[in-house]
Amino acid sequence: MDHKNTTTTFELPGKKIVRNLGIVKGIIVRSRSIIGSFGGALQTIFGGNITLFTELCEKTREEAFDLMIKHAEEMGANAIVGMRYDTTELMQGVTEVLCYGTAVVVE
Repeated sequence: MDHKNTTTTFELPGKKIVRNLGIVKGIIVRSRSIIGSFGGALQTIFGGNITLFTELCEKTREEAFDLMIKHAEEMGANAIVGMRYDTTELMQGVTEVLCYGTAVVVE
């Protein structure tokens, strides 16, 4: 699937949705390592962007996105509309990242 056919809006300019295949999702549950937590805590002392946590968040969102794309492809979709991210802290240091949207076929 071309990533350009994934959008947070409910339509793709220049394309027509011909079939709605339903909701697709990608879920990742991730915990911080002791080393990552310690390194992040050290970075908070100096302020600014906490790069260790930023990289962890970006990697986790990317993995959830990729799982959502795979789910859509398995359903026969060539696009995803209404894509969103959601996060939930399951317990201290353990977070679920959900990427979801509506799988569609566009022409």
